[in-house]
Amino acid sequence: MSIFRVPTEKRANSTVSFLSDETAATRLRTAEDRDHTAVLHDRRAERRDALARLDDLRDDADASRDDILLRAASDRARAAADRVEAADDRALAAADREEAASERAEALRNNSESADNLKLAMTDALTGAWTRRFGLESVSRELDRAHRTGAPLALAFIDVDGLKQVNDSQGHLDGDTLLQLVGETVRANVRPYDVIVRYGGDEFVCAMPNLRAPEARVRFEKIAAALTAVNAEHSVTYGLAEAEPTDSLQELIARADDAFLKVRRTRR
Repeated sequence: MSIFRVPTEKRANSTVSFLSDETAATRLRTAEDRDHTAVLHDRRAERRDALARLDDLRDDADASRDDILLRAASDRARAAADRVEAADDRALAAADREEAASERAEALRNNSESADNLKLAMTDALTGAWTRRFGLESVSRELDRAHRTGAPLALAFIDVDGLKQVNDSQGHLDGDTLLQLVGETVRANVRPYDVIVRYGGDEFVCAMPNLRAPEARVRFEKIAAALTAVNAEHSVTYGLAEAEPTDSLQELIARADDAFLKVRRTRR
C-alpha cells in the first residue's frame, strides 16, 4: 500500500483562489493609484481656481482705460477657462474616486470568494476533516516543527470498522452518516489545532503536536467509547506512532499504519 501520495485530482479550486487573490491585489493597487490621481486633479483644480481669482483681481494703474478694459476682458476669459478646466479636473477626480471605490469593492469580493474556494478545497465536505492533499501538507509542517523544536508529535492511523458492510447492507446514506459521526466524534475529543485528515474512503490520519502516544491513546479510547455509546456496532481501529528525529512523513505514517495492522490482526 502506498503510504504517502499526494493525489493528482482536480486543482481548479486552488488555482481559482490564487488567480482571484492576484486579481484582488491588482485591483487594490489600481484603486490606490486612482485615489492618488484624484488628489492630483483636486490640487490642479485648486491652482486653477487661484489663478482665476488672481486674474479677476489683477489691475494695472499705469495702463490706459482701454488697456484696462481689454486686459480685464482677457483676464476674465482666462479665468473662466481656468474655472472650466478646474471643474473638469474635479469631475475627473470624482470619477477616479468612484472607480477606485468600485475596484476596492470588487477586490474585497474576490478575496472573500478566494477564501471560500480555498476552504472548500481544503475541507472534506462529508466529515469536516482536511482533504488528503492539504491535510498531509499540514501534517508535514507539524512534523517539521517537531524536528526543529524537539517537541513530541503523536500520529494516529484510524480505520472505520465495518463501513463496507454498512454500505452494502444498509446503503451508502447510512455509510455517510457513520463517517460523519466518526468525524464529529474525533473532532470533539481532540484539540482544535490537532490535524485530522481524511486519508482514504474509511481511513483517517490525526496528527497531535506536543502529545506522546500514551496520552493520545487515552483520547482515542474516549473516541471509541463515544462511538459505541451511540451504537454498539460502531467502532474504529487505530494505530499510534510517535515521531522520531529522523522520520519522514512517509515513515511516520507507515509506523502508525503498522501499529494499526497489528491491532487489527489481534482482533481476528
